[in-house]
Amino acid sequence: MLYRYRVSLAGLKGFARVYDLQSDTTLYDFHKLLRDELEFPQDMLIQFKALDASGALVARYSMFDLGYGTVDEVSLAGTVEKGIASFVYFYDVTNKKSVIVTFEGEVEADPELSYPALIETKGPVPAEFENGYVAYEDLPEDQKHPQHHEPVWGKGKDAVIEDDDDDEDLDDEDLDDEEDEDDGDEDGKEIYDEGEGAL
Repeated sequence: MLYRYRVSLAGLKGFARVYDLQSDTTLYDFHKLLRDELEFPQDMLIQFKALDASGALVARYSMFDLGYGTVDEVSLAGTVEKGIASFVYFYDVTNKKSVIVTFEGEVEADPELSYPALIETKGPVPAEFENGYVAYEDLPEDQKHPQHHEPVWGKGKDAVIEDDDDDEDLDDEDLDDEEDEDDGDEDGKEIYDEGEGAL
């Protein structure tokens, strides 16, 4: 039997991992998989805080027996039988760093896959989010669609083109300069003609 689990970060839409695992997988094996796949630090105190569908605490599983068994003794099937719907998996208990692991149900085996299998991936590893990475889905709405001036072309015959007053003033100045240059040329021509006639 296979179980599907979704790994997420609280409050963030830009990160996800989905795994299919054998039901007899222990929490310790699951811990090692997450540690390696998500590049969690080695040799840290870890804990699975188990919750039911309402979010109530059911058990705590660690390397040491906290009254519910150790992670190498408890299988995923055993947690499902207890009605555990999700875990807060602390991969670093000391610094209270965690991800959310949600049970999504039983799935059929795919003969082309070997298990455990990574089914879905979104975003970089959690450490990147700690270092300031922000996924597009998690951007504020006003940053997802920045304001910008759109071109007038392609908007139909009724589109209005707004002239820039500064540009219009510059155009008038350019025309005045050109007229002055033309006047100068005509005066020069008359003087030249008179001189030529004198010779």
